[in-house]
Parts: sequence; C-alpha cells; structure tokens
Amino acid sequence: QVQLVESGGGLVQAGGSLRLSCAASGRFFSNSIMGWFRQSPGKEREFVAAISWSGTSTSYADSVKGRFTVSRDNGKNTMYLQMNSLKPEDTAVYYCAADSNTKTIVVVPSRYDYWGQGTQVTVSS
Repeated sequence: QVQLVESGGGLVQAGGSLRLSCAASGRFFSNSIMGWFRQSPGKEREFVAAISWSGTSTSYADSVKGRFTVSRDNGKNTMYLQMNSLKPEDTAVYYCAADSNTKTIVVVPSRYDYWGQGTQVTVSS
C-alpha cells in the first residue's frame, strides 16, 4: 500500500523558517518524481517544488525560488522542503505527491498519482 505522510508544519512569524518532511511507504519512492504543492482557502492547488528520482534535477515555482529548497533521501524514503524567509502569502496546506509514471518533472497536479493528507503552514505578519 502506498502512503505519503507530511509533517513539520506549524505557525511561524514572517521571516522565519520551517522544514517539511514527507515520509513514503512502498517501493515506488526511489523511482518517482516527488513534488510539493500547496492550497489556501478559495484557491486552486498550486505547484511549489519538485525533485527528480535521483535528486539531481529540481524545479520551483517563481514565488518560492531562492527561499525554498527541495531535497530527498532515497535511503530513508523521505523528501524534504526547507522553507526560509517565509511570508504571510506562503500560508497554506502543503501536500507532497508522487509521480510514478513520468521521467521528467511536471508541475500539473493531475499528473501526480499519490498524495499525502497535507500539513498546515501558517505565517503570521
């Protein structure tokens, strides 16, 4: 059974940092592109960052470039999102997702076939 579990969310002041983790079960992890998405009330789910199966290729939304860093440890079946210089507009539920079908990073949520339950990140001004 495939399962993704996010952790590390919370409340932080603007300018602060958080590190999200996504723990995966199942043998699909090391062969999958992994991504982070976020969704705030009234808005569509949006792409944040993604990383290739090897970790050598990454992609970021323009809104988080230079502030967020995605990484993975295939030995631990875990992906991370280091979030620095957080802004109130980063407030959202953050989801991790796995794309086990394609070989290149895609930013469309519908292309990801496994999803976690989400973790809330709230940035106060």
